[in-house]
Amino acid sequence: MKMRFFKIILLVILISLSGRIVFANKSSTSIEAPPIVQRGSEIVVKIQVNHKGNNFLHYTNWLRVLVNQKEVARWEFSSGNRPEGEVFTREIKLKVTEDLEITAEANCNRHGSAGPTTFKISVKE
Repeated sequence: MKMRFFKIILLVILISLSGRIVFANKSSTSIEAPPIVQRGSEIVVKIQVNHKGNNFLHYTNWLRVLVNQKEVARWEFSSGNRPEGEVFTREIKLKVTEDLEITAEANCNRHGSAGPTTFKISVKE
């Protein structure tokens, strides 16, 4: 009887863990920034990451930001140092001297990336 009870409890735990993973997705990003800025302005760019299933087995393991195809920021995560939630935001400050193309991408350690997101900023004289 004890063995059967143990098996049922174990099954419930496994189903609850896998249930969260079943509804998981790839890590995706969105970028918030002004589309037009004055030359020489300093701006704040917000990168939001969305990823269902943030637990010790399944999480966003990196986020990177490129500006004009050069990496300017990168965050690494692990099972012991996961993002704070399924949706989280990181910010970077940029001094704008030319038109910018900002690319952000995040990656799930199990399912990969939903692909990069791109945002363009134009300089106004």
